[in-house]
Parts: sequence; C-alpha cells; structure tokens
Amino acid sequence: MTVIVTDSGFAAEDWTQGFCGAGAANDCAALDLPSDADPETVDIDAPALQMIRIDFPSSADGRGFTIARALRLRGYTGRLRARGHVLADQYAMARRSGFDEVEIDEALAARQPADQWQFRANWTEHNYQARLRG
Repeated sequence: MTVIVTDSGFAAEDWTQGFCGAGAANDCAALDLPSDADPETVDIDAPALQMIRIDFPSSADGRGFTIARALRLRGYTGRLRARGHVLADQYAMARRSGFDEVEIDEALAARQPADQWQFRANWTEHNYQARLRG
C-alpha cells in the first residue's frame, strides 16, 4: 500500500488511472519517469497528461529534484509526484523543486510518521536561498 504525503499530512492514494512509462503515447494520463530521465524529452503538452511521477531509487539520489525543477521551468503545470526513497528531511526540497506530493511505502511511513513530514510542510519559510536573496 502506498501513502501520499502532502502539506496536510498523510493521505490515501487517489490516482486510479495507472501510469505509463517514458516514451508513452499521447493518450497517457500519468507518466512514470526514472531518475535518469531527460526532462527536455518529456512532452509536457500532451493533451491527456495530468500527472508525472518521478522515481527516487535512493534518498541519496537527488536527480529527481533537478528533473522536477526543469519540468516546471519548461511550463509543466500538472500534478507532479516524487515516488520512492524520499525522506521527511527532504520534503521541503521536494516542494521547492516543484513537487506537489510524495509517494512513500508503508514501511517508510511507519519509520517517519506524519508529524515528521508536517514539521517540514511550511516549506516556504526557513528557505536559506530566499534569505540570501534578501
């Protein structure tokens, strides 16, 4: 079972349409991207595309943050989800890079309960980059 993390805490999965792999047809509603995907090759203007889910194979692999940021800078406005080994400590970074939510498994949710994620849900505050910009 998966757990969806948002700024409000833990929620049940609400996406029921399935996911397509990279390079899927234009009628794909949700696209699964690996952590080594090239964001420049993603057709963000595909008419059916509603969600992109980016894989995090390890909590030490930050490429997904870069992919998310690049997709947002290119103009993607749909739902953007991080999936896998994202830790509560990384939640603010995930939100700042453009993710709307994080998908984790029950084991991680048990080790890092909702209060640890919600502690970082005020991701617009305490941003060192914003403080540096003045």
